[in-house]
Amino acid sequence: MGPKKNKSKKVVPQPQYVEPPPVANNDEDDLMDDLFSQLDSKNQTVQAESAAVINEINLNTVVDETEVKGKQDSKSRHKARMARKAAALAEKFAPSDTEADARLQREAEEEEKSIKRTCEELGVRMFEISPDGHCLFSAVADQLNILGILPNANYAAVRRTAADYIHSHPDDFIPFLPSTAGEDTFGATSDTGLMGPAEFAQYCRVMRDTGAWGGEPEILALSRAYNIPIHVIQGGSPSIVVHEPLGSPHGISPTEKVVRISYHRRMYGLGEHYNSLRPKSIGNGVVDSIKSVFGQ
Repeated sequence: MGPKKNKSKKVVPQPQYVEPPPVANNDEDDLMDDLFSQLDSKNQTVQAESAAVINEINLNTVVDETEVKGKQDSKSRHKARMARKAAALAEKFAPSDTEADARLQREAEEEEKSIKRTCEELGVRMFEISPDGHCLFSAVADQLNILGILPNANYAAVRRTAADYIHSHPDDFIPFLPSTAGEDTFGATSDTGLMGPAEFAQYCRVMRDTGAWGGEPEILALSRAYNIPIHVIQGGSPSIVVHEPLGSPHGISPTEKVVRISYHRRMYGLGEHYNSLRPKSIGNGVVDSIKSVFGQ
């Protein structure tokens, strides 16, 4: 037998510890997504206030970092574009003088007095809702919880209900939804400037899945979807805007359940806002039976 060949031992590399990437701050991302969605609002107050908040979070740093690093992923590029847009809008809508600020302050005070006066007449008190893009849906959810219509309701479920109802009833809502860029927009109806099918579907997706502000169409949809009147108390005239479900007789009886929310144009820094109006007999954090409140 010939001499045995020395077999070289294979060296198995030892696994190296790799530090895991930092956990993404999903709450912060969600907040920024909500604020970014408001930059396209048709309401200039919402645009201006959202732009100001974004700038306060110092997103200009995001722009600088993105431009310095060069090629970025699509999310980073999107944030950079939106940050630049926020900066431009904040500059565009910056207060021009102290007189304008004083006028806005007076309007806010008058609005607050008017809403509180109506609340006193109705025997309700204002329950503060977080001032974000979900405020309408959070306010309605609070009311549905109190009234026993939808126990454990939250803004996500109510938002989804509104969007789904609008999407399934296009003929009822498209006449009230102008195309965001007017009648010349691709997909808009040529003679009216209203949303076409594609833009309408996108509107419903945005309303369902983002922090976009809800308004009159969503209130009407919720009134019909939950088959309950929704009364919106506001400053000015009329002091109460009534939204009735389909087939509801005009007017309500004293014992009928009603969703009551307040609408604020000036009282909050983020622009338009909704609060829930709870019966005075219900304490903070305690949702008692609503039947005794309305004599049921």
